[in-house]
Amino acid sequence: MGQTEVRTRFAPSPTGYMHVGNLRTALYTYLIAKAQGGKFILRIEDTDQERYVEGAVEIIYKTLRETGLLWDEGPDIGGPVGPYIQSERRGTYARYAKELIEKGGAYYCFCGKDRLDELRKIHEASGVPHKYDGHCRNLPPEEVNRLLAEGVPYVVRQKIPEGSTTFQDVIFGDITVENDTLDDNILIKTDGLPTYNFANVIDDHLMGITHVVRGIEYLSSAPKYNLLYQAFGWDIPTYIHCPPVMRDANHKLSKRNGDPTYDDLITDGYLKEAVLNYVALLGWSPGGEQEIFSLTELVNAFSIDGISKSPAIFDIAKLKWINSAYIRAMSLEQFHDLALPYIKQAVKQDVDTRLIAEVLQPRCEKLTDIPEKLDFIDELPVYDNALYVSKKMKTNPANALETLRDALPVLEALEDWSRESLHAALFGLVEKKGVKNGVVLWPVRVAVSGKQFTPGGAVELCTLLGKEESLRRIQKGIALLSAQA
Repeated sequence: MGQTEVRTRFAPSPTGYMHVGNLRTALYTYLIAKAQGGKFILRIEDTDQERYVEGAVEIIYKTLRETGLLWDEGPDIGGPVGPYIQSERRGTYARYAKELIEKGGAYYCFCGKDRLDELRKIHEASGVPHKYDGHCRNLPPEEVNRLLAEGVPYVVRQKIPEGSTTFQDVIFGDITVENDTLDDNILIKTDGLPTYNFANVIDDHLMGITHVVRGIEYLSSAPKYNLLYQAFGWDIPTYIHCPPVMRDANHKLSKRNGDPTYDDLITDGYLKEAVLNYVALLGWSPGGEQEIFSLTELVNAFSIDGISKSPAIFDIAKLKWINSAYIRAMSLEQFHDLALPYIKQAVKQDVDTRLIAEVLQPRCEKLTDIPEKLDFIDELPVYDNALYVSKKMKTNPANALETLRDALPVLEALEDWSRESLHAALFGLVEKKGVKNGVVLWPVRVAVSGKQFTPGGAVELCTLLGKEESLRRIQKGIALLSAQA
């Protein structure tokens, strides 16, 4: 496997759902590989068995497949450097931990829970940052061998050297950390499983990963990773640490605080293509005016230097705008198929669902908005005559009553109740009365819908409702306005 090939990996922990930040990491990781003709690898990091959630791996597969982020190597399809599930690589980590100890980059630690708890209490009481005190760091080899032979439980800890560590991040540049601020972290736990940090480095090296994309919260861990790479004598990958996705200036997105996951957004009526498009723009700028991108277009446009240093604010209004752009760009057939379950949820009677879809499409932001836009079709809601007042359309209850009385015989006389005939009849009335369009169309629309906002105008609504129901509702409007006059 030539190191000239770009190889990236998305390595989620199976903890239950795909949040927006996770999806963005997966997307950027995919785009970096594909933009340079490289490989995108999926690895499941399940060494923290306490956080493992049943069915979570399937959610990861489903989300990546739905959004088109298809992996070249992974647990289900295999590849040259498997297995791609960390819990199946247990023997590998033990072997490399032993090698690291022999190279002087790690050591066995036999400290029990009581001693470590006591150490933490002392540090807390003294007000100093807690870290391991190196008690087992320089145990004589014969002492180590004796404790191992006796079966005393142990962990393997990283031996942080003196001095400082400088590393480079593509977004944040060179960062230097004093090594005495770093802890001798545990690499192998007492159960023999590796910690996240150690497994990550071993797997990234063995899988030939060239670029590592992760959240900024891992920036402080990068020096520890680099010291491990250096201790083994391995090449260090290119780091891309992305700033967080925030709900507002002070709060990160969090499922616990009710912020949406990918599945929540899909359930809420957003299209998967729109969600992916929006997530791409959360902290990355394409550098031009274009904001609507297919996945192929993202691959062609993406570059790492477009990633921002600043946190990205999750803006639901922007997502709605992008979603509505995707809806408008669909063929009527495509939109009708997507909208049909939502139309049927709202309308129980037999109606022209294709006409409803046609009326809805230019005005629909997300699919779940559809039922409330159509709730007037089955039954005219109770409404207030104040709806007939529109300063913009220059209507009020008095001229609305006059309009409905004029419109009723015109519409009753129509034998062909088609959109074209209705349009001709209502606009003929506008001309005859010598008024603006709204003076006729607004009252008719209110009378047949009982709503301030509708998916279409008077012509479309009358077409949908049919002649008998439209006339009945106009007569009811006349009665309501007459009662108030």
